[in-house]
Amino acid sequence: MSYEGKMLEELKMPTRKEVERALLKSLYKHGGVIKEFGAGEDIVEEIAKDFNLNEKQRSAFLETIYRKENRPKRSLLLHRLLFRAADNLAKEKLVSRPTQTIHITNKREWMLTEGGYSTALKILGVSAVQKEILPIKSYEVQKIVKKLNEQPRPTNYDPFDHTKKTSKITKETKLRSRGFRQAIIEAYECRCAVCGMKINSPDTLQWEVEAAHIVPYSSNGKDDIWNGLALCRLHHWAFDVGWFTLKDDFKILTSQQIQNLPADFGKIGGYDFIRQLSRESLTVLLPKRKEIHPHQTAMRWHRENVFHL
Repeated sequence: MSYEGKMLEELKMPTRKEVERALLKSLYKHGGVIKEFGAGEDIVEEIAKDFNLNEKQRSAFLETIYRKENRPKRSLLLHRLLFRAADNLAKEKLVSRPTQTIHITNKREWMLTEGGYSTALKILGVSAVQKEILPIKSYEVQKIVKKLNEQPRPTNYDPFDHTKKTSKITKETKLRSRGFRQAIIEAYECRCAVCGMKINSPDTLQWEVEAAHIVPYSSNGKDDIWNGLALCRLHHWAFDVGWFTLKDDFKILTSQQIQNLPADFGKIGGYDFIRQLSRESLTVLLPKRKEIHPHQTAMRWHRENVFHL
């Protein structure tokens, strides 16, 4: 048995398989990504608590000889165990390595792959249907997000997907849809573009904000960054049914039919949700990068085909 193996046995440390399962659960809990394993990182402390490790188990060091310089090298046994478990998950293509993830997100992190996401759901007993709902990051989806963000902004943009087959939903279609949702929510920093509300669920897994299509999916609207807008549920509904639209300068244009609503309609307590949209010069909140702002072509189609003047 190796020196490392003896230490793991003597200290009764968790097995690598047990740590692999714990890492997949932690990745799910942290939205699909965790940082590299270093001193002071929350993930190290979390897993130590999950396994109820004592102080000796947490602080045990491995001492090896650094061959290039012929000097002793010390590393925490727990960090080593975490790395070996993550490395094996990467070999099984359940996570991407930090050296891979950095090319997608510019951060050195371990990230779930689609296979790892599915495995984490099984371990946690969560329905696979949730995969299409939860904004958990996966390597494959983040590659789509990166592509959507880096496409050059077209002058003449066609917001319609003429190749879309509404009768057949493929794996690629689902990934593209999740990539669109993730790209829009990230671009707007998880805030509603109209009211600015930003809030997540108590477990931090879900944001209240939604990715709205300007040209709707039902009309073969593209899953493109220029055909999207981050909206809370109320403003998403109001936009989809035509209570308001956007001008080319991103100012809000409201339906004149608001004037015909009964006085008690559109109110939340003392807040007049629907009439608040009619304030003069109300402009939506936009991403910092102009290249990914909604495209005028898509907004024009919404004004002409969805908006009720």
